[in-house]
Amino acid sequence: MNAVLRNPIPFAILAFAAIVVLMSSLYTVPETQQAVVLRLGKPERIVNAWNPKAPFGVSGAGLVAKVPFIENVVFVDKRVLDLDMEAQTVLSTDQRQLVVDAFARFRIVDPLRMVQTVGTAQNAADALKRILASRLRNELGKQPFAAMLSPERTQLMDDIQETVNRQARQYGAQILDVRIKRADLPAGAPLNSAYLRMGSARSQEAATFRAQGQKQAQLVRAAADAEAARIYANSFGKDPQFYAFYRAMQAYRETFRDGSATVVMSPNGEFLKEFEGRRER
Repeated sequence: MNAVLRNPIPFAILAFAAIVVLMSSLYTVPETQQAVVLRLGKPERIVNAWNPKAPFGVSGAGLVAKVPFIENVVFVDKRVLDLDMEAQTVLSTDQRQLVVDAFARFRIVDPLRMVQTVGTAQNAADALKRILASRLRNELGKQPFAAMLSPERTQLMDDIQETVNRQARQYGAQILDVRIKRADLPAGAPLNSAYLRMGSARSQEAATFRAQGQKQAQLVRAAADAEAARIYANSFGKDPQFYAFYRAMQAYRETFRDGSATVVMSPNGEFLKEFEGRRER
């Protein structure tokens, strides 16, 4: 103790070196991260690797030791990551352009392969973007314009996901989902002409429906008039006098509906004969 007090500098240097060595020997692995330990630049082991079969809450996260100054650690995210694509212009088989905005979800399932091939997760994401963009243009370019706008494109996206997944394995990644956020016509003349074509098509369709409705209405009215005429004819055949009386009452109702009609005619006119009453035989 006296020696330390007499000459404290060497002991302070030793204590500081011990602290540095201890800090260099320990590192913390979060639950959301995988750690690839490199020894002299070469991958040595993986800590807290992603395992879909691992029980919930069981992982290798926490405080981990390493060889100081010889080993260093590269962290790789275990979570599902976004792959937001830039808008792609696709030419359909019927020579129509469509601007497609797509996205994907991926996860690094083999961090060792990822570190060996591209180094970082960002580099892996950039490589996957290029692969996915090329596959989108190739696959969507094989489809007609209507197919790219229909709900049936879900199967097409599943096929693209399967194809991209085969290439993603070389980077230690797995594509979990590929979807189209938006598919629109290019802005400007193509979009305006498409709107005009759609408006013209809807107008023609509405005119067709209207003509069919008018035709159907005429058929219904004709059938109703024929049925009414048949009923009138049957009634007239059964009781001609009642039929004549009924028709006269209808004529009187229409003529004197508003109460201000003035009729000037001979008392013996056929129109007013019902006002004379029925003569008993």
